Amino acid sequence: MQLEQQLKHAQCTFPFNHLGPTFDSDTATYRVTAWLPDAQQVVLIDWHSGKPIGKMTKQGHSFLFRGEFKLKQAPKHYGFDITNAQTNYRVLDPYQFKEQAYYAVHFVDHAAQNVYQQLGAQLVSLDVGGKSPVQATRFAVFAPNASAVSLIGDFNYWDGSCMPMQKTDFGYWVLVVPGIGAGAKYKYQIKDAAGKGLPHKADPVGFWAEQYPSHTSIVYDHNAYQWQDEGWREKASQDKYANPMSIYEVHLGSWKRPGEAPQSYLSYRELAVDLIAYVKDMGYTHIEMLPVSEFPFDGSWGYQPVGLFSPTSRFGSPDDFKYFVDQCHQHGIGVIIDWVPAHFPEDGHGLARFDGTHVYEYADPRKGWHPDWNSCIYDFGKDTVRQFLVANALYWIDKFHIDGLRVDAVASMLYLDYSRKAGEWIPNVDGGNQNYEAISLLQWMNREVYEKFPHAMTIAEESTSFPKVSRPLFDGGLGFGFKWNMGWMHDSLHYIAKDPAYRRYHHNEITFSMVYAFDENFVLPISHDEVVHGKGSLLRKMPGDEWQQAANLRAYAGFMYGHPGKKLNFMGNEIGQASEWNHDSSVNWHLLEFDKHKGIQNLYRDLNSLYCKYPALYELEHQHGGFEWIDHGNADQSILVMLRKSSNQKMYVITNFTPMPHSHYTMGVQDLGKYEIVLNTDDKKYWGSGFKSPKKLQAKDNPWNNQSASITISLPPLASLFILLRASTNG
Repeated sequence: MQLEQQLKHAQCTFPFNHLGPTFDSDTATYRVTAWLPDAQQVVLIDWHSGKPIGKMTKQGHSFLFRGEFKLKQAPKHYGFDITNAQTNYRVLDPYQFKEQAYYAVHFVDHAAQNVYQQLGAQLVSLDVGGKSPVQATRFAVFAPNASAVSLIGDFNYWDGSCMPMQKTDFGYWVLVVPGIGAGAKYKYQIKDAAGKGLPHKADPVGFWAEQYPSHTSIVYDHNAYQWQDEGWREKASQDKYANPMSIYEVHLGSWKRPGEAPQSYLSYRELAVDLIAYVKDMGYTHIEMLPVSEFPFDGSWGYQPVGLFSPTSRFGSPDDFKYFVDQCHQHGIGVIIDWVPAHFPEDGHGLARFDGTHVYEYADPRKGWHPDWNSCIYDFGKDTVRQFLVANALYWIDKFHIDGLRVDAVASMLYLDYSRKAGEWIPNVDGGNQNYEAISLLQWMNREVYEKFPHAMTIAEESTSFPKVSRPLFDGGLGFGFKWNMGWMHDSLHYIAKDPAYRRYHHNEITFSMVYAFDENFVLPISHDEVVHGKGSLLRKMPGDEWQQAANLRAYAGFMYGHPGKKLNFMGNEIGQASEWNHDSSVNWHLLEFDKHKGIQNLYRDLNSLYCKYPALYELEHQHGGFEWIDHGNADQSILVMLRKSSNQKMYVITNFTPMPHSHYTMGVQDLGKYEIVLNTDDKKYWGSGFKSPKKLQAKDNPWNNQSASITISLPPLASLFILLRASTNG
C-alpha cells in the first residue's frame, strides 16, 4: 500500500520512517515530509526565529506535503504555517520529536513504577529554543499485536488519520504532541493485526476519564496539586499492629445523596466536609472506600473497573480526590481503598482484547474468564501485566497518598478452580489448583509496597484457609499486612441470627474463631457484602421483637469490639439501618430521629472511643499474650467472658447472648482489686433496658472460672460489658 493510502486509512505502522525531517549535510539539503489533513497551503518555518523557510508542496490530491530546501544548517526545530478553508495557524510538527517519543520505552521495564511514570499521557517540556520551553504531552500505549495505532482527540477532531503513532520494538506505540496540555481529551484508534478497526480505546494508564457515553481519557497534571498532609506521615508510620484501627467502610455514591436523581452524588470536596466530620465525630480511625478506580456501571459498585489509574470522575477531578485524601489526613483519618486486580469487564473502551488479542487477560477461558462476575481475568504470568498491576498498587499510594489497599477477591486469584466445576479449569504444572502466577504476583506487589512505602499497608479479602496470607515473604507468606477474618464473620453472624433459645446448641460457632485468631493479622469485617442481595441489614439479621433486635445488635457490636482484631463496619450498621443497602439511595439518616437508632449510633461512637482509649483492647490484639478465655464453656446460659490485655492493663469483656438477666452473676478475675464497668451496651443512652448494674466493683478472694478471684455483677439481658481493672491489690 502506498504511503498516502496508509496515512489516509490510518494504517501507517512506522510514521517516523516517512514523516518528519532529514538533513543531508553533504548536499546541504533539508527535507521535510508531513501529513496534514485539511491543509490547503503549508509553509515551513524556523520555530525559533519564526521566519519562513519555504513553501511545502502538496503531493497530488492527498494531504501529503513535502519540502526540499538548500540550507547550510538544519533548523533546531521547525513548524508549519498552515492555511485551510477556515483559518491560518502555526504548529510544531510532532514527527521531529522521535527521540523524545522513544524516551518512554527506554525505562518502562526497569521498575514497576515506571509504568505510570512513562506510559499514558505524560506532560513534558520541549526545548525548542527561545525564552521558554514548549509544553507537550508524550503518549505511550502498549498494543504489541496492533497493525496501527492513532492518537485521536479534540485536538484533531477525533480523526484517526491525523496522528499515527510509531510502533517500537517493545510493542509500545509512542508520539509526542506539542501544544497538548492538561485537560485535553483523547483516546486511541487501534487496528488489529489484520487491519480491522477496534472500538476506540481509553488509555489503560489514563489518569482521568469522562463518564458515559464518551469514556474519554483526559490529560492530567499530577504535579499541580499542592499537598498539605506532611504532619500525617509521622502518625501513618506508627506500628499498625499495636495501634487501634476502626474502619468505616463507605460507598461514596450512596453514603449521603443531595437529591433523588439517579446520579445525584456528593462531590469529593463535599465529602471532604460532611463525611470527614461524621467519621471524626464517630471516632473511626480510617475510611475505606469501595473501589474508586474508574468504572462504567454504577451497579458494579466499582468492582468492575476499567480505568485502574483514574479516580472516578463521578465525584470530581483527580485533584478533588487528592483534596479529599489530604483533608482526611489533616483531620487524623487514614484512607484505604478497595483495589481490584483480579478481573476486569469486557466494555469496548477497556482492556479486553485491547489490540485484537488477549493483551491483558488469559487467552484460554478456563483461566481468563470469571464465571461469577462475567469478566476477564488478568494474565498474572505475563510480565507486562504483572508490571501494570504492581505499578497500579504503587501509584495510588505514591500519587494519591493512600494509606492502605484492601485487595478484593484474593481467593479467586489464588485458585485455578475457583467457582469452576471439574473440567472447567487447567491444573498448574504440578497438577494442583493453586495459581502460582497469581501467588508470585501478590508476593511481588506486597514486597514493592512495603519496601517503597513502609507507612502503607495491604489487606487481603481472602475467604479460604490458604496459609500465611498475612505473614512475611521470608516466612513463606503472601506478604499482606492484614487479612479479613471471613470465618469469624460467617460464624458469628450465623450464631447471632439464631433465636437465643437455640444459641446454646451453636455455642462453638461463637467461640471457634479463637482457635485460629492469631494465625493471621485479622480484620473483623461486617462489610457491604453482608447487607445486600437479600441478606438483610445487620439489624434485620437479629431475631426477636423490635427491642430484642436492637439489643442483639448492641450485644454483638460489643462482642466484636471485645474480640481480638481490627474492626470494620459498613455504613448504616452504626445507626441500625433497617433496610438493606441500596447503592441508588442514601443511608437512612432519617432514622436518627428515633431513639432506637440514635442509641445504636451512640453505642458505636462510644465503642470506637473505648477501643482507641484502652491499650488492652488493641496493643496485643494480634498476639496470643493479649487474650485469654475466662469462660468460653457456658453454653447453657450463652455467656462468654474474655480477658483482653496490654503490657500494663486488663480489660474483661462479658457478653450475655440471651434475654435472661442475672442479678448476681459471678465471673472469675485474675487480680484482687478495684474494677469498673466502663461500657455497658444495655445502657439507656443506647436504648437499652437500663438494667441496674453498679459500675464500681470489688474483687473477692473467691476463686472462680479457674481464676484466683472473682467479682459479682448485675448482667443485663442481651448485653456486653467492658470491665476494667482499675487497681490491683495482689500481694
